[in-house]
Amino acid sequence: MTTTREDGYELSTDPARLDVGLVHHWLSTDAYWALGRSKDTVEQSIRSSLNFAVHHASGPQVAYARVVTDRATFAWLCDVYVAPAHRGKGLGTWMVGAVRDHLAPYRVKRVLLSTLDAHEIYAKAGFTPLPNPEQLMILNPQT
Repeated sequence: MTTTREDGYELSTDPARLDVGLVHHWLSTDAYWALGRSKDTVEQSIRSSLNFAVHHASGPQVAYARVVTDRATFAWLCDVYVAPAHRGKGLGTWMVGAVRDHLAPYRVKRVLLSTLDAHEIYAKAGFTPLPNPEQLMILNPQT
């Protein structure tokens, strides 16, 4: 899938267009949830996920998100990242909306995510706080 905004930003799910080295750099050095993540781990996560990349009109990748999903019952949206120079342009909101729309035909029952600071971006795409967080459990939580 490829979609282009009026301002020339392009979103793609083509794995060949991913700049894996850049994604690793962003996540391991600037994303609070993935600081220090190894390149091998990033590469494995990309291979096992549905990936979304936003490219600037001039070509370079400027944003990334991935979805872990069985394409039938469940999806986890994670590693959503927009390069600092491209923040404030609605790219995160656009990308999350594209993820939502891409998953819609699968009729996935639940799409979850976790965020400390971007609730308003996800709310624009229809995400809401968990109605019953006490029903969730975690194995091997990292503190």
